[in-house]
Amino acid sequence: MKKHGVLHAELSRCIAALGHKDLFMIGDAGMPIPPGVEIIDLAVTAGVPTFRQVLDAVLEEAEVEGYYLADEIRTHNEPQHAYLQQKLKGVPAEYMPHDELKTFSAKAKFAIRTGEFSPYPNVILRAGVVF
Repeated sequence: MKKHGVLHAELSRCIAALGHKDLFMIGDAGMPIPPGVEIIDLAVTAGVPTFRQVLDAVLEEAEVEGYYLADEIRTHNEPQHAYLQQKLKGVPAEYMPHDELKTFSAKAKFAIRTGEFSPYPNVILRAGVVF
């Protein structure tokens, strides 16, 4: 049995399979996932697990060189926006309207659904390299 890090078998597999520049998403419980994008559904109930819990676990395992957010997070969910900026300090961000982010998410290799119930805590991450 794995002792630490991401224990969820499918999520661990997806993270391990990431290559440089691959996109993947962490989203709230209501974020639509486009057809063809693998879904890692972690949502158990409202708020479980939180977006922050999942983001923290994923960032311990995956190298990120860029990320994409909805413009709306700036005005409708400043606490999550500030948290993302803190956790990804120094990593460039790009913003787009939420509808465009939903369309853009079709390029993701996989999407992680959390139990988050706050508005717009959806991020598309671009995998980096560790060397």
